[in-house]
Amino acid sequence: MSSLIEQAAERLAKIRAAGIEVPVDEGLPGPAAATAAAVAAPVAPASAADVAEPVAMAAQDLPASAVSRLVELDLVKLASDNLLVPNLPRSNLADQFRVIKRPLLANVSGKGAGAVRHGNLIMVTSALPGEGKSFTAINLALSIAAELDHTVMLVDADVARPSVLRKLNLPPAPGLLDLLEGKAEMQDVLLRTNVDKFTLLPSGQPHPKATELLASDAMRQLLDAMASRYPDRIIIFDSPPLLLTTESRVLASQMGQVVMVVHAGKTLQADVQHALATIEVCPIRLMLLNQAQSTMGGGYGYGHRYGYGYGYGYGADAAAPAGAQGQDGAAEPR
Repeated sequence: MSSLIEQAAERLAKIRAAGIEVPVDEGLPGPAAATAAAVAAPVAPASAADVAEPVAMAAQDLPASAVSRLVELDLVKLASDNLLVPNLPRSNLADQFRVIKRPLLANVSGKGAGAVRHGNLIMVTSALPGEGKSFTAINLALSIAAELDHTVMLVDADVARPSVLRKLNLPPAPGLLDLLEGKAEMQDVLLRTNVDKFTLLPSGQPHPKATELLASDAMRQLLDAMASRYPDRIIIFDSPPLLLTTESRVLASQMGQVVMVVHAGKTLQADVQHALATIEVCPIRLMLLNQAQSTMGGGYGYGHRYGYGYGYGYGADAAAPAGAQGQDGAAEPR
């Protein structure tokens, strides 16, 4: 019995060292009081390895719907920015994202390319800035949130130049990097929204060792916990461009699926090939062609600015056929 108490006390001490508050009940009798006292006692600063398990436990054990903060999205403003908020009239843009998300969801359920570890962890990236990846990530997440059988979390993993909160007209907030450092608890960084089944995890405070944090055991265990906690949850990561930073390459190594956005007529083929080569470790790599000239009669117009073509491939054979083009051919800024 004493060894079990010691093990419990050691685990709780690590949780406390990671910055996760655990209430102490002074009225607890016997062994429970001893465990609580161990948590309350001073402990040495935790190492990166010590932080990893408590961070993962924080992600897995805390009921997000009960403890995370609620933020209100201005749905009217977001709709004017061509974001797929609920209750909009049916549109070509919404239909296009329905097509885009279907193979991704099939891969999650094992009905597409086959069963893949972390298939519900989907990274959206690009070779270079200005290709539309953040717009794609947000709309993909909103489109999946409209599914009857899935919930979605959108993670701003572009830790060098985060943009998700800005595009959603929300102020900066603690997030992923703060959690990995043990400076915040999950309920401090996870944001519920007034869009049903749509939550946000901001990038957090910029950090000079962001790449190392994303490559750490804490990140690996956090992703394991996020991937397995809810079987119906899809987690979308808006990541940095592949050819500008190393963070996205590190992140891709832990993803089940990667969607690479390519700007038609702008991104060089050599850059696309180079970017794909950096994420060969990911089992499923898919390509989405943005602003592509349609090969079908008429083409599809999306509002006033945006158009998305689509193409999917697996492994080294990933390729994107021509798709659709927006009415004015404008590029979506990163």
